[in-house]
Amino acid sequence: MREINLPLTRETIASLNAYDRILLNGPILVGRDQVHLRISKLLKEGSPLPVSLENETIYYMGPAATPKSMIIGSSGPTTAARMDPFTPTLMDAGLAASIGKGPRSEAVLEAVRTNKGLYLIAFGGCGALYATKVIAKEVIGFEDLGPEALMRLEVRGFPVIVGIDSKGNSVFT
Repeated sequence: MREINLPLTRETIASLNAYDRILLNGPILVGRDQVHLRISKLLKEGSPLPVSLENETIYYMGPAATPKSMIIGSSGPTTAARMDPFTPTLMDAGLAASIGKGPRSEAVLEAVRTNKGLYLIAFGGCGALYATKVIAKEVIGFEDLGPEALMRLEVRGFPVIVGIDSKGNSVFT
């Protein structure tokens, strides 16, 4: 398994292929449906974002309640297809990669290929494991969404598989 430091560089992205198993180290954004909807609206309006998307990786996750002894509660992936209507817009704005579970639409596959990005697959049912890989958590936008606010996590040894590589190769086809 290869360790990758975030943020992703274009060289690192180009070196990865569908089916590669990797461990992520560094900062990732967290956001689901409502975060994507709001970011897409802000982009369409030309309004400022709470964070630049340039070279960022976003994880589709809504954490469970946080136990006192942990930084974050169970934090398994959300079905990525729910973000498909927004993903091409976010990738066009600089997003390098997304992390979720399950297949993506043809529009997302094309956006990944066109923008030379990645779609990474996290393992469903492993929310407790993923919580142990988070070393820091910060809400950075849309606080009114509560546990579904836009967050930045710092992760170490966060396991994923390359689901769609920058050339458009997919584990789903």
